[in-house]
Amino acid sequence: MLRALLVLTAVWLTLAVSPGRQISQATAATPLHVQIDQLIEKAHPDFQKMAAPPASDAEFFRRVHLDLVGLIPTAAETRAFLADKAPTAEKRSQLIARLLDSPEHARRMQYVFDEMLVERRRDSTVADAEWREYLRQSFQQHKPWDQLAEEILGADGKELRPAAKFYLARNAELEVVTRDVGRIFLGVDLECAQCHDHPSIDDYYQRHYFGINAFLQRTYLFTDPKTKEKVLGEKAEGEASFTSVFTQESGETGPRLMDLEAIPDPDGTEKQYLLAPTKQQRGVPRYSRRAQLARAMASDQNRPFRRNMANRLWALMMGRGLVEPLDLHTADNPPSHPEVLELLTDALLEQDYDLDYLLRELALTKTYQRSSEYSGSSPPPAPETFAIGLLKPLSSEQLAWSALQATGLRQVMLEAKIASQEKQNVALIAAAKKQAALPAEEPPGPVYEEPPAPNAPPETAAPLPIDTADLRWQEEVLHEAFQGSVNQFVTLFSEQAGQTTTFQAAPSHALFFINGTLIRDWLQPQPGRLTERLAHIEPPAALTEELFLAVLGREPTADEATETVAYLATVDDQKAALQELAWALLSSAEFRFNH
Repeated sequence: MLRALLVLTAVWLTLAVSPGRQISQATAATPLHVQIDQLIEKAHPDFQKMAAPPASDAEFFRRVHLDLVGLIPTAAETRAFLADKAPTAEKRSQLIARLLDSPEHARRMQYVFDEMLVERRRDSTVADAEWREYLRQSFQQHKPWDQLAEEILGADGKELRPAAKFYLARNAELEVVTRDVGRIFLGVDLECAQCHDHPSIDDYYQRHYFGINAFLQRTYLFTDPKTKEKVLGEKAEGEASFTSVFTQESGETGPRLMDLEAIPDPDGTEKQYLLAPTKQQRGVPRYSRRAQLARAMASDQNRPFRRNMANRLWALMMGRGLVEPLDLHTADNPPSHPEVLELLTDALLEQDYDLDYLLRELALTKTYQRSSEYSGSSPPPAPETFAIGLLKPLSSEQLAWSALQATGLRQVMLEAKIASQEKQNVALIAAAKKQAALPAEEPPGPVYEEPPAPNAPPETAAPLPIDTADLRWQEEVLHEAFQGSVNQFVTLFSEQAGQTTTFQAAPSHALFFINGTLIRDWLQPQPGRLTERLAHIEPPAALTEELFLAVLGREPTADEATETVAYLATVDDQKAALQELAWALLSSAEFRFNH
């Protein structure tokens, strides 16, 4: 068994799997999560026979941490949850609420929506840090999805500049932006409907593509000749026309979202500008079609917008969409459970686009809380039945933060940051007391003071002590400290800029753990780190339990415990052996997936 642990990395090479508001309360008599389970279970006549049992507390605890806060729990947290004798439903519900209210949840959603909206595109037009902070703060403030989408689609790079990254990261290229608005916000990939009606999807028409295009065709990328800053300009004229390369039939359309009515320009706005476009300044029309796109997208009439997000959140939590692929909503590719998708779509509107409400209800379902282990004698149920928990490959960020957590480095860094800040706090308090003890100065007579220079930075007040128990402060200092390490994982484990695809293990992934220095450095037996902590635990059975809880979030099986204890009894250099054991678990497929 132990040898298997030491070579589990090889499994990677053969695996490929598919991938201020408060949380609202359900208004229906039957909670949403109960309705979901009822619909999932009635969709298959033999559901109860083929369904996996509920996930164990350890399985659920690790799973929900990865999904809601983006990293595994500590061994101490897992041990406390397993020891909690409260009813299972009660303690799981309380855990879900706590995780959704944590600073780490806002960071997790920042990572998810960064990947969804800009798809790993990196550019200097809008700094990545500014864009990510904009997303993080939006989720920290519980900003509803319709508002966030309207800000992003309506941004021009002047006001609320970070929100414009959706356009600017794509260089405002009309064809790219038109397609991605459809894919990401509506769940329809209209690329093959640009030159003609879609050849294989009967309900994707050329007019659909150019309906979105009509909102955007007047928009262009403008570089300020003085500051070199790139922003969006917009013309006050231009219409969308198209000709099929197959039939040679021509047509025109006004701005429209799929089969909704076209939105006409208001009378008297043609060629009317607030700022006329020149070589020196961008155009700003009196009536902006791009701004109208933002409003139309988030309108209550646009059901596909809500359906798309409901499907994406389901996929985030359950491992695959009700509609799969996520950008192929069409009559020829119906949802696996149409009633569930319509229920979630309705709930999103009823709850004012509160994403955390939907995440909470999904996490509470029996569907989400099913085990990923199947012990039946017949073949396991198809993934689209959701009768068994599905494997989900960890994102680059989840993998990085989980490795930092498992090795103990995250806690070591936090303790160091707290100690450093507490030392600064003592100095700040002492300086403030010293200043307060000084005799008050006589007020001076009238003195003329020059007004501040234009654009002069404001005077800053003396720094104040920081509450190091503040969870938001702790999360932010850890994010800053480890951003470089996280970026290394993103570079290696993520798709290149553009659309993300099904997870594929690669030799470079395994080699990163086998030969890379980063993980080996994190496993050095230094104070506070996992391997140093393990070296001081007796007896070996307790050491083994701590190792498995820290890395895999579960207690070892009887065989794993026996073989690990036996192995440790044979080695001369226990610290080196502990490094090898921890490395083997970190390199395993079990660590690499959420299950």
